[in-house]
Amino acid sequence: MISASKLVGLMAEADRRRVVAALILSAGDLAHVVEASGVERRQAINALERLSTAGLVEVGADGIYVLLEETFKIAARAGHETRGSAVGRPASNGDVQVVERSVVDGRLVHLPRKRSKRLLVLDHLAQVFEPGARYSEREVNTALRAFDDDVAALRRYLVDEGFLDRSGGSYWRSGGTVETAS
Repeated sequence: MISASKLVGLMAEADRRRVVAALILSAGDLAHVVEASGVERRQAINALERLSTAGLVEVGADGIYVLLEETFKIAARAGHETRGSAVGRPASNGDVQVVERSVVDGRLVHLPRKRSKRLLVLDHLAQVFEPGARYSEREVNTALRAFDDDVAALRRYLVDEGFLDRSGGSYWRSGGTVETAS
């Protein structure tokens, strides 16, 4: 996951801003990025490598660069409460009981109907995904199958409630509680 401050740092350099602008305007391969951005080829390559390493741009097997626009939303939400889940929020006894009633022996026995309770259980499920890591749909399904066989429903709940985001066939954790070092 990219932080807002890291995103601002990436955009602080003029060549990277121009390359991002070219990608926003749908420039795809390196030649189009160079042409649309007006940046020299070597600087465009450097900018694309830096943006790719940071997780803002992906390059496909066909050499087409894609701006991961969802990353901007994630960065904007980083550090804020995410739809009912908080960073570093200690769990109350009631929270723990809700999860213990819903997840028995590591398996999801029921998903609460009440949204506030359902968010607690979804937060518990989201903990299997490492913040900042990207997962294929197959990897997400494998992780969720440990809890329940209806992985499509769980995946949909996690995305709809902001615990996971997806783009271009990959998923990443975008919400849920995160243990913070004291």
